[in-house]
Amino acid sequence: MVQAKRSPVARFTAFLFRCLLWYLAITLALVLAYRFVPVPTTLTMLFDSNGAERDWEPLSNISPNLVRAAIAAEDGKFCQHRGFDTEAIEKAIQRNQRGGRMRGGSTISQQTAKNVFLWQGSGWTRYLRKVPEVYFTFLIETFWGKRRIMEVYLNVAETGIGTYGAEAGAQRYFRKSAANLSRVEAARMAAALPLPKKRAVNGASGFTRRYGNSISARINIVKRDGLDSCIYK
Repeated sequence: MVQAKRSPVARFTAFLFRCLLWYLAITLALVLAYRFVPVPTTLTMLFDSNGAERDWEPLSNISPNLVRAAIAAEDGKFCQHRGFDTEAIEKAIQRNQRGGRMRGGSTISQQTAKNVFLWQGSGWTRYLRKVPEVYFTFLIETFWGKRRIMEVYLNVAETGIGTYGAEAGAQRYFRKSAANLSRVEAARMAAALPLPKKRAVNGASGFTRRYGNSISARINIVKRDGLDSCIYK
C-alpha cells in the first residue's frame, strides 16, 4: 500500500515541532549543566569590543555585603518571589505609560536568565527577548534555586567596561578580593550595575553617589528583615 505524501504544511509543521524538541532538550541540558559548573562565557562577553575580564568565584568567596547590596538595589523581593515580581512589573508599566525614560521591572532571576542565555538588546529586540527570558527564568528558578541564581548573577553581571563579575570588579576598583568588600564599596558597585559603562564606581557624583549611599543604608535593612534568608539561613 502506497503511503500518501504529507502536504508541505504538514511537513513544515513536523519540522518546526522537531526544532522545538531539540531547542527544549538543548536548553534544558545547558540549564542543568550550569547548575553545577561555572558559566564559561556569555553572548555579552563574546561581543564586547572591550574584552571580558572575569574571574569566577563561588558565593562563599563573595562578601555578603555585595549580595545584600544587589538585593537592596535590584530586587528587594528576591527571596520571596518565584522569578517574577508582579508588583514591580505593574509599577514599571505605569511609569512607562506616563512617558519619560523606559524602565523595567526585571528581577535578579530574570537578569540572570538574560545575561547567561540571551542577549541584551534594545528597541524591538528587547521585547523579542522577553518570551525566552520568561522560559529561562522559570527553568533556573526550578532547577538552580536562589543561592545558585545569586552566585551566577554576581559572576556574570557586567561591573565595568570590559569587566564582568564581582571579583573582577572588586579587583579593578578597590584592588581587593570580592570577599573583602566593605558595605560602602559593595553599595558603590551595586549602584553602577544597571549602567556599568556610564556610572562611575570610584569618584561617583550626583545621582550615582546618592544612590550608592542609599543602597549602603539599605544593606543593614536587608540583613535585619531577613530579605536575604534564601541565601544566608
